[in-house]
Amino acid sequence: MRMPQFATRSVRLLVVPPLLAAAAGGIAAVAPVASAAARTPLVVPAASAVGGALQGVTARSARSAWAVGSTSAGQTLIMRWNGTSWKRVPSPGLADGLLYGVAAVSARSAWAVGSVGSLSTRTLILHWNGISWKRVPSPGPADSHLSAVAAVSARSAWAVGEAGRKSLILRWNGRTWKRVPSPSPTFITSLSGVAVTSARSAWAVGTSFTNTSNNTLILRWNGRTWKRVASPRPAAGAFLNGVAVSGRTAWAVGTTGCGCAPGPSLILRWNGRAWKRVSSPTPRGGAFLHSVAASRGRAWAVGSASKGATTFKTVILRWNGRAWKVAAAPSPGANAGLSGVASAAGRAWAVGYAGTRTLILSCAGTAWK
Repeated sequence: MRMPQFATRSVRLLVVPPLLAAAAGGIAAVAPVASAAARTPLVVPAASAVGGALQGVTARSARSAWAVGSTSAGQTLIMRWNGTSWKRVPSPGLADGLLYGVAAVSARSAWAVGSVGSLSTRTLILHWNGISWKRVPSPGPADSHLSAVAAVSARSAWAVGEAGRKSLILRWNGRTWKRVPSPSPTFITSLSGVAVTSARSAWAVGTSFTNTSNNTLILRWNGRTWKRVASPRPAAGAFLNGVAVSGRTAWAVGTTGCGCAPGPSLILRWNGRAWKRVSSPTPRGGAFLHSVAASRGRAWAVGSASKGATTFKTVILRWNGRAWKVAAAPSPGANAGLSGVASAAGRAWAVGYAGTRTLILSCAGTAWK
């Protein structure tokens, strides 16, 4: 595995054992084992026979949501919530196709991004036209991938990732995807999350690496160019994986440390003038925060917490308007984690994996199931 991709995406790779196993030849799906007292996750019949993991989720309303990831066989995986149940939707069956992010514009338009290839990956972008998912051309030199996508309209969307150890930002102008200049302050720079509020305002977060350390990276689109914005930089190093915006407040989440093991959780807040680190709980053993969703003064952050030397459990944090608190999170089986979260119309979704199978959790208030 390429050092830059492993380093910049180590947080997610550590919590997606199905993908790692697939790279080694695949594994058979087995049902996760949960205690009788454990909360039962949302039943997803169409996904229960699919080995793999979900990486990203987006929701437009209580009756419309998408989740994306990949199967244990290394093919794209897309799920759709129709208001009643989650169903698998056909997607281009690309060998070595991985999806990391998804964004919906309307019932007739949605984007999913990731990478395709094994030894040398290239960007992958799929588009939902209201009937089916189709691959669309995307700029991407050798050793490139896309980690996240955000859309503000049918004519404006952003996708971020990494290309040849440098930051990669693509823009959809209503006709084609084009690469736009983006800061790469160190010899390895990777972007993992993006959020957009208008054609003139967007955020991208990730990690910058030097020969001896790694730390937070935040970029801002001002309507003309992407500029680096000052962000808290923990002495122990840090990764940023996700970003979300609600009104004048923005959140960025990740973990402190080198990324080789779970560390203290990291949550940054934009107060309209500067990014500040806010207090966030960390389960015993350390945690990775992968994604954040925010709306109406509330927010959720999800990830994985250390359960043992090589196993993880799901972790969910909730912002109640005053502080971040640990929320009870179903964690079926011996090994589970969450990679994406989204909320809309009072309902939140969190996606990830449980053992070798996909996992989807739902919250219509404060309790996840």
